[in-house]
Amino acid sequence: MRCTVFGTGYLGATHAVGMAELGHDVVGIDIDPGKVAKLAGGDVPFYEPGLRELLRRNIDAGRLRFSTDYAEAAEHADVHFLGVGTPQKKGEYGADLRHVYAVIDALVPLLRRPAVIVGKSTVPVGTAAELGERARRLADVAVEVAWNPEFLREGYAVHDTLHPDRIVLGVQRDSRLAEDAVRALYAPMLEVGVPFLLTDLQTAELVKVSANAFLATKISFINAISEVCEAVDADVTLLADALGYDARIGRRFLNAGLGFGGGCLPKDIRAFMARAGELGANHALTFLREVDSINMRRRTKMVELATRACGGSLLGANVAVLGAAFKPESDDVRDSPALNVAGLLQLNGAAVTVYDPKAMENSRRLFPTLTYSTSAAEACDRADAVLVLTEWAEFVDLDPEGLAPLVRAKVVVDGRNCLDAARWRAAGWRVHALGRAD
Repeated sequence: MRCTVFGTGYLGATHAVGMAELGHDVVGIDIDPGKVAKLAGGDVPFYEPGLRELLRRNIDAGRLRFSTDYAEAAEHADVHFLGVGTPQKKGEYGADLRHVYAVIDALVPLLRRPAVIVGKSTVPVGTAAELGERARRLADVAVEVAWNPEFLREGYAVHDTLHPDRIVLGVQRDSRLAEDAVRALYAPMLEVGVPFLLTDLQTAELVKVSANAFLATKISFINAISEVCEAVDADVTLLADALGYDARIGRRFLNAGLGFGGGCLPKDIRAFMARAGELGANHALTFLREVDSINMRRRTKMVELATRACGGSLLGANVAVLGAAFKPESDDVRDSPALNVAGLLQLNGAAVTVYDPKAMENSRRLFPTLTYSTSAAEACDRADAVLVLTEWAEFVDLDPEGLAPLVRAKVVVDGRNCLDAARWRAAGWRVHALGRAD
C-alpha cells in the first residue's frame, strides 16, 4: 500500500521507516528541507538503535523517500499519517497544536480522492473531532480523520513500531474507510496476533495520555517512598523488590532515583491537566500536580546529596557527571534530569565535567558552559565525586577498582540506583544513593 507520514521528527521518521519495513510505499513529508535532505541521504538526525540501518535499507529498496512537497503527498497516497510534534506551550501547561492544524490546512485542499488522515501525535482529547470538522470544511472530497496513538519508548522505538503490544484505532462513528485502511496497513502485525482495539476518537486520544500519567504516577510514587526511606535509613530498592512481587503492582517502573524527563512524559501529563481543566474535570487530575512536583523535587534532592557527598559544599569541587540524555539508548536531552542537575551543580560552585555516549552534541547546544569529555575515564580525572545520572550500560559496568586511580576521592553518587553498591564499597568507595542509607 501507499501512505505518507507528515513530520519527520522522532515519531514521524520512525513510523515512516516502520511502514516501509512492513513493505509499504512511503513518502515522509516535512517543511524542513535540511531534515528532509538528511533523511533522504540515509542519515537519522537523532540517535535510535537500529533505525539508521532500516532507513538505508528501505531507501535502497525504493520503498521510502522524503519530500517537502505536500502536493506530491496528496497525489501519492490516500492514507496520511500525522506525526508532527505537540510541544508544551511557552508559559503554559497546554499543548501547542499549531503544527497539527498546519498539516490539515495545507494538505486537505490538495486532496482529489477520498482520503484518511490517521493521527499518531499525542494530542488533547477532542482534537481529532475538531480536525475532522476542519477537514470537512476544507475538503472537496470525503476525508476521514482517525486516531492511532503511538506507544514508542526511546531506545526501543524500532521494536515498538514493528512489534507493538497493541494497536489502538479511534474512528468517527459509522466509519469503515479508516478502519479498513489501517487494518490493511498493519496486516502483518495483525496476522501474528497483535491485539487491535477499535474505539471512538476521544477514547483513542485518552489512551496515550492516560498511560503516560499512570507511568509517571508509578515513578513518582516510589520516589516519594524513597524520601520516607531516607528519613528512617530504609532501603528503597529492597522495598521496591518486595512490592514488585505483588502481581497487582509489578516491579517495572518502581525504580527510585532521579525521576523522569524527556520530550513526552513531562509535557504530556501537564497537557492532560490543562485539558481536564478546560473540560471542567480539573479536580480529577489534581494528583498529577503532586506527581510532577515530586519528580522535579528529585533534581534538588540529587544536588543536596551531591553536596553532602562532597563534604557539605560544592564550591571548588570537581564533579564528574556520567550521563546527559534523559534515559539510556537515546541522545534526547529535552527536560533531562541529568543535564539539569549538572547545570545546578555548576551554579552551586562545582567544576562539572559531563560525559554521555550519545548526547554530547545536544548537551553542548543546551548547556554550552559545562565542560565535556570524550570518555567516562576522562570525565572522572581528579574528580571529588562521580555522579551516575543516566543508567547507560557502560556506566553500570564500570570497574570501581580501575577507576580509583583516576579520581581525587573515591566517592560515587548513584542517581539511578543502578550500581552494585556492595561491589563499589568493597573497592573502597563511599556510595551515596537516593532512598538508601549511605
